[in-house]
Amino acid sequence: MSEATKHEFQAEIRQVLDIVINSLYTDKEIFIRELISNGSDALEKLRYKQAAGEDVQDADLELAINVDLDEEAKTITISDSGIGMTSDELVENLGTIAHSGSKAFIRQLSEQQENSEATANLIGQFGVGFYSSFMVADKVTVETRSWRKDAKACRWTSDGSGSYEIEEIDDVPRGTKITVHLKEDHKNFASKFEVEGIIRRYSNFVSFPIQLDGERQNTVQAIWARNKSEIKDEEYKEFYEFIGHDSGDPMFRLHFSADAPLAIKSLLFVPSRNMEMPGMPKQEPGVGLYCRKVLIDSAPKKLLPEWMRFVKGVVDSEDLPLNISRESMQDSALVAKLGNVITKRFIKLLTEKADKDPEAYETFWNEFARYVKEGVVSDFGRKDELGKLLRFESSHTEKEKYTSLKEYVERISNEEQKEIYFVVAHSREAAESSPYYEVFSEKKIEVLFLYDPWDEFVMDHLMEFDGKKLVSVEKASVELDQPAEGEKLTDEESAELATWLKEALGEKVNEVRVSKRLTKSPAVIAEADQFMTASMRRIMKSMNRQNYPEKLDLEINPGHEIIVKLNKARGDNSELANLIALQIFDNSKASAGLLEDPREMLQRMNDLMAKAMA
Repeated sequence: MSEATKHEFQAEIRQVLDIVINSLYTDKEIFIRELISNGSDALEKLRYKQAAGEDVQDADLELAINVDLDEEAKTITISDSGIGMTSDELVENLGTIAHSGSKAFIRQLSEQQENSEATANLIGQFGVGFYSSFMVADKVTVETRSWRKDAKACRWTSDGSGSYEIEEIDDVPRGTKITVHLKEDHKNFASKFEVEGIIRRYSNFVSFPIQLDGERQNTVQAIWARNKSEIKDEEYKEFYEFIGHDSGDPMFRLHFSADAPLAIKSLLFVPSRNMEMPGMPKQEPGVGLYCRKVLIDSAPKKLLPEWMRFVKGVVDSEDLPLNISRESMQDSALVAKLGNVITKRFIKLLTEKADKDPEAYETFWNEFARYVKEGVVSDFGRKDELGKLLRFESSHTEKEKYTSLKEYVERISNEEQKEIYFVVAHSREAAESSPYYEVFSEKKIEVLFLYDPWDEFVMDHLMEFDGKKLVSVEKASVELDQPAEGEKLTDEESAELATWLKEALGEKVNEVRVSKRLTKSPAVIAEADQFMTASMRRIMKSMNRQNYPEKLDLEINPGHEIIVKLNKARGDNSELANLIALQIFDNSKASAGLLEDPREMLQRMNDLMAKAMA
């Protein structure tokens, strides 16, 4: 063993070290990830030497990473059997930081200190993960021996204050052992429970075994990096349980890799059930971002569109330009490109399932429809592709059987039909009994039945499909070819009754007109606002938009028995006629789902029944 030699850091390098220790990293636990990643790199380099036929020292040593804890001494030791370092390499790799450009680094950092994005781009060029250990350490000791046969072992020691010592030592196997002497307020990093969680969170998929106090931690393989043909279903299931924290079987899986435009390896899963409960906060993104099998971000918010948050899995790309701390991504445009490739491939998966296995897709739709709809509304660039994935019941399907917009269009037999019609109701029975649906039923025109009040927002954002506009039956211009047979008011009588009703209802109604679409109902509410429907008004109410003006029109059916008798009653019994007029209006509001307080209507019904029995 030789005498230790002391080396001073240059002034510029001390500045860089101060930045690394005090302000570069967000989470101090990251130092464990960094040291394990460095160990993995050293093992990869050693494996490459062996594959190239090089004569390496201690050739029989297992390629592995060991983590040893001593709570009493407050130390954590991370060692690898990798390529190791010589004394000169210690000076080069640990005695300097970014030795090829430290002065330029400091100068540019000071010039760009107010521009965080520019600073991130700058510091991303310098690899200083080892120095993260000084965030938590009073002292760091590195013992190492190079892979070369004649190499001597060395010890590097520093407290991070501006100098380090190097000395030769004996009886050290090939590789590198880093001992971090923890500060009092960071002694938790010598706890097995604490370190075990950090390793499994960040380094679980490192290719080499990681032993913590002799117990292997990374038992689940990074199967996304393997060929699909080599992986058994049981391995996929085990991986999904680990990554998705779900003991059930996934519904779908997507395992793919690409070399262009980016190097991507990805494994995604659709769970068997929706884990986001109504009324609870939205889930965090479920796809973790990795770089060379090391976790960078467990829930990256800018990688995938928010509507894909139900998807579980991993995305690994070697092309990611990370900042110096490997805690975030520098190039937002590149990340967007990465997310676009993954999203496009996932939509393709759903499209293929919908076409080739409609029963499986129907199961998916029943569980995750809300996310696809959310995508139509929020993901403008992909709304047309997502529109193909929408499914609804229709007047041409059986109850609880779905149709797509594409199938609807294919069934249109009348070339003059330029619209796809829909009605919003709380159930199929309500949709079929809606007065707005009557003319479509009479003319056998297909109508989609939408049971979620927010579906109208989806249709409004999609706007059209295959060149055909999406139109609510409340706003459709479809009319009866000819009036229904039976007793009915003349055009003159209808006009006079409409005028009388407007006067009788007063400010409750904006306009009263004769309907050309009713067959069974005496009257129907029609929105005076051309952009508003009854269901949309209900949504506005639920959002506490109480000040939204209530401008309602009333359409009357001149062939309905009640309307015919009302016309007669207004001359014979004006009191009764006024009660009936108000009741018709409230009945129409109730049918449209717009009657909020039924007390007045119920009292009026009691009065009408009393008069009927008098």
